[in-house]
Amino acid sequence: MRNTINSEWWCRLVEKENVVQLPKGNRTNLIQVMMRKGREWAAARHFIQVLLAKKWTFLLVGVAFLLGRAVILESLMPFAAAYFAVIYFLRRDIYLWVAISLVAGSWFAADPAPMWIAMEIAVLFLIVKGLESYERAELSSAPIVVFAATLLVQLFGVFIGDSLSWYNFMMVVVEAALSFVLTLVFIQAIPVLTMTKKSASLKNEEIICLMILLASVMTGAVGWMIYGLSAEHVMSRYMLLLFALAGGAPLGASVGVVAGLILSLADYGAIVQMSLLAFAGLLAGLLREGGKMATAFGMLLGTSILSIYVGSQADVMSSTWESVAAATMLMLTPRAMIRTISRYVPGTNEHAKSQHEYARRVREVTADRVTQYSDVFRQLSRSFGQLNQSVREVKRDDEINHFMGAVAQKTCASCHRRDACWEDKYFHTYKMMTDMMTVVEEDRVPRPKDMPKSWTAHCVKAPLVLSDMQQQYELYKNNMHWKKQIFDSRQLVADQLVGVSQVMEDLAKEIKREGQTLHLQEEQIREAVEGLGLSIQGIDIVNLEEGNVDIEVYHTFGKGFDECRKIIAPLLSDILGEHIEVKSEVPPLRSGEPTLVMFGSAKQYEVETGIAGAAKGGDWLSGDSFTMTELGNGKFAVAISDGMGNGERAREESSAALSILQQLLQSGMDEKLAVKSVNSVLLLRSSDEMFATVDLAIVDLYSAQTTFMKIGSTPSFIRRGNEVILITANNLPIGILQDIDVDMISVQLLPGDTLVMMSDGIYDAPGHAVNKEMWMKRIIGELKTDDPQEMADALLERVVRYHEGEIVDDMTVLVARIDKHMPEWASFRWPGISKVERPRTVS
Repeated sequence: MRNTINSEWWCRLVEKENVVQLPKGNRTNLIQVMMRKGREWAAARHFIQVLLAKKWTFLLVGVAFLLGRAVILESLMPFAAAYFAVIYFLRRDIYLWVAISLVAGSWFAADPAPMWIAMEIAVLFLIVKGLESYERAELSSAPIVVFAATLLVQLFGVFIGDSLSWYNFMMVVVEAALSFVLTLVFIQAIPVLTMTKKSASLKNEEIICLMILLASVMTGAVGWMIYGLSAEHVMSRYMLLLFALAGGAPLGASVGVVAGLILSLADYGAIVQMSLLAFAGLLAGLLREGGKMATAFGMLLGTSILSIYVGSQADVMSSTWESVAAATMLMLTPRAMIRTISRYVPGTNEHAKSQHEYARRVREVTADRVTQYSDVFRQLSRSFGQLNQSVREVKRDDEINHFMGAVAQKTCASCHRRDACWEDKYFHTYKMMTDMMTVVEEDRVPRPKDMPKSWTAHCVKAPLVLSDMQQQYELYKNNMHWKKQIFDSRQLVADQLVGVSQVMEDLAKEIKREGQTLHLQEEQIREAVEGLGLSIQGIDIVNLEEGNVDIEVYHTFGKGFDECRKIIAPLLSDILGEHIEVKSEVPPLRSGEPTLVMFGSAKQYEVETGIAGAAKGGDWLSGDSFTMTELGNGKFAVAISDGMGNGERAREESSAALSILQQLLQSGMDEKLAVKSVNSVLLLRSSDEMFATVDLAIVDLYSAQTTFMKIGSTPSFIRRGNEVILITANNLPIGILQDIDVDMISVQLLPGDTLVMMSDGIYDAPGHAVNKEMWMKRIIGELKTDDPQEMADALLERVVRYHEGEIVDDMTVLVARIDKHMPEWASFRWPGISKVERPRTVS
């Protein structure tokens, strides 16, 4: 019905456009014709779809026909059995069609032998079926089976022949051995030919095997002439052009050698084809950068030169026309086919792009998976936070009621005045119990003689109630202690999960940023370096983000030369627009291997530090700890921690605080969250009252912006010329309270500024009678040196002398000076080298 309606609509459209009124009968005929045409088009479309779906089947069957016709050394036909065996194991659905095609091809050979080919296939099939009955039929056994089947059939042919000779037996063994080798070749080549191999690149052995298979197929066309042109010569030169354009000179020459060798085995008169095709493939591959026209010209030039020297005028013309025919076929070949071949050949640009594309997909999948994990950790943190929120919402009145209920259940349940107390005088009883609980909480429990008369007059078991209340209160305190521990543990886990989630989210962004395609920039930098006459083995760009450049270069420069620092780094500084320096150099493990040099963004500022300290009373172990480290993201951290008290225990607390803090900061965790995590760890690691102060300063080496975080620590000082600036904050030490306030103070430092940080042993040296801030400012301002280590030593000596040589407390002073970084070598401009375009940052 729908087709009829559509046809009626079309008829009306025809009448409207042509201003013609179709008769009713003609209109019906037109409808029938259109419906028949539609069915024909649908059938044709279905046929084309079937052909496309079966394209590899038709290809393999066609290859079987040519291999069945192929003959080498005048009488040997080792291709059929080897090809059938491999197809039987790899494509069992078409082995029957392949067998028929092999036998049919042998009918058209120069010396037809369909019976022997059929016998080889039949014997091979029976042997494989026998192995299958014992579950021993595997692809790895195919070469042995082919060798046995070929040997048996050919020996049978020799025995029933006219004469027996050693030459005949030798040719039988040679044919069986060739079948064995060709089976190994076809096992590698057929998956590559049908593009069922999943590897992103081909090994050299697989490429050679594919060449042998294609050359073997071409031997099946020996003797065919098309308009006076040899079919195998045209096909071999077309294959040569195809691989030379895809893989360059090495692949083109290799194809020429393999094709020429196998064609010469099939036709003794074509022995010159080996050198001719090898030279033509070399020239064609050398000109591949010029495209199809240049590659075809190189092949035409190579074949023509050798044809002039080794052949007659007719041979020269015939060779030229064969080359022209192959070049015409190359021009008609889709460029996508050539790119597909290039993608599997190592060393080509297409292969490099496919590798980069594969790595990019892997990075994207990894980044997405890491992001999912980050979301999971964030959700877990939110769940722990909700649990703690529900615990916070429990009212104190509910806890008191629960406490009183436990006491009443124990003492009042068996009392004869229970109803009178808890029903008639409920409020009076509740007030008495509340007063008792207050006395117990304040640890002011009276003796039985001193107990208030209001309690004894109201309750006949007042002493017993008070005693039970004391016991219940101890249980209550223990219960609340463990509840608080659980609450703190949950909070610690929640904070840690938030930190881990943030680190994983940053990692996902980093992976996505590294996944950007940078091979174009790599080639641009390589050309710039090689333009200076320096040959490098390889270059990998890890990151091109401004201020965080990371480039790895492999070179084989001789010892004693410093080309990386003096030439390559300044060149990179110019083309990237920022100072680049050598970060590290990894020597080769073995002789002949390249050296790895890592280049990175040079910091705009550098930090020089000095440290001085002394333990209380001249002991060996101080309770103060310090650290000075690069965080790996262009930031430099200096910190001092003072543990409670002195000696080994204080040292353990302060060193633990700084060690955990350093690892959290280096992992990429937020500074404030890292400090809170350290506070939670110290709070939970010991039931004793142990705490530590933390004085932390993080300097951005690109901008000199400095962030101070002071938790219970003494003030810090910045000396800027003749001025001394005070940096202070009021926070409790870590390890005391669960929720601490972390005040972050941001200060812009200038080149030449000197940061002075100290523990309380230095700051409290003048005692309470002196203004410590003014005294320390004056001491720092009077120092005559700018060297950080000399300043630290001078400050410690001044404090010790102030106490007349006595060390009254653990003393530590840390001095850091900010200076402008001066590159060792200035950048230079080289003509013809353009700036490298940076990729957009992934948000």
